[in-house]
Amino acid sequence: MRAHLSINVSDVTKSVEFYKKVFGVQPQKQTKDYAKFDLLEPALNFTMQTAKENQSSVNHLGIEVESADDVMKWQKKLTEQGLVKLVESDTNCCFARQDKVWVQDPDGNSWEIFYVHEQLPVEGELNKTAGSACCTPVFGKAKSTCC
Repeated sequence: MRAHLSINVSDVTKSVEFYKKVFGVQPQKQTKDYAKFDLLEPALNFTMQTAKENQSSVNHLGIEVESADDVMKWQKKLTEQGLVKLVESDTNCCFARQDKVWVQDPDGNSWEIFYVHEQLPVEGELNKTAGSACCTPVFGKAKSTCC
C-alpha cells in the first residue's frame, strides 16, 4: 500500500526540478502541465498539475522516517542539493519530541522529513503554548516558531 498525493502548482517544470532533487529520481511521466513520481521510498504516488488559480492550501507535508540517522541522511542529501531551509534537532512540536529537516518547494509548500523520538502528553489548547501543536516554521529564523 502507498499513499497518493496530488498538488496544484504554478509551474510544473520548476516544481519537477525541485522534486527531482528532493526524491533523487526522475518523474515517471511528465508533460508541460502534469508530472507523476512513482516513489518506492517513501511509498508515494505523487502527482502535480498546473493550476493558475486554486493553488493547494495545506499547512505542510511530511515524510516520517525510521530513525534519527535517516533524518541525518536526508539532511546531508538535501543540503548538497541546496534545498534545506531549516534543521530542528530534539524539538518539541506536534505533541512529540522530534528531529526535522525542512524544505520548501517553488510554490511555498513546506515539507518536513522527521523522526519522532517520543510522544509527549497532549496538554493545553492548540497554539496556546510553544511546542504543543503542529506548525510550519517561519524560514529564516534560527528555530521554528512552533505555535
